[in-house]
Amino acid sequence: MNKVARIISTLFVPPSFTIIVFTVFAFLLETESLKIVVTILVAFLFGFTAQIILFVVLRKRGKIVDLDASVKEERTTPFLISVGFYLIGLIILISFSVSIISIAFWFCYISNTLVTILINKHWKISAHAMGAAGPLAALTYVFGPIALLFAIIVFLVGWSRIQLKVHNLAQVMAGVILAFVSTYLQIYLIVRFFG
Repeated sequence: MNKVARIISTLFVPPSFTIIVFTVFAFLLETESLKIVVTILVAFLFGFTAQIILFVVLRKRGKIVDLDASVKEERTTPFLISVGFYLIGLIILISFSVSIISIAFWFCYISNTLVTILINKHWKISAHAMGAAGPLAALTYVFGPIALLFAIIVFLVGWSRIQLKVHNLAQVMAGVILAFVSTYLQIYLIVRFFG
């Protein structure tokens, strides 16, 4: 079971969801080719590639001891650097006036990561669970309740983190609930007031 859990945990790292959801949003929400390209490129560069490279570099330098970043004190630096990448992406998305839904969801990466940093000082909430549940909320906002079928992936990600003994049930559940509720609410409010 640990092998299966490791495969799920590795395949469904948070950056994987970023590239998938923003690619869907690019083709669904944009009508101009340039905006489609910008949305996908920003997600690929700042939400996927930069995040993976950051992790690999920190891992090679011994700043992160294992694949799961299981020492909570080691998570603050990569989270802070990630916020920097997300800020650059946000500026680009706003500059090209892409869909307000994409901008709102991208903003959630910044706000949710900052909240995670604060929580992480005291408790190791599951970033994997958050990284799956946030996109689920965004998809639910756009597609409605049918998107909740995607919850099976969120469940599998949560199970994998518990199976690998990286998180307990409370840390996974907190990650799922926090990310889903905060992401859905933020997208709703941003679209309502700025859309």
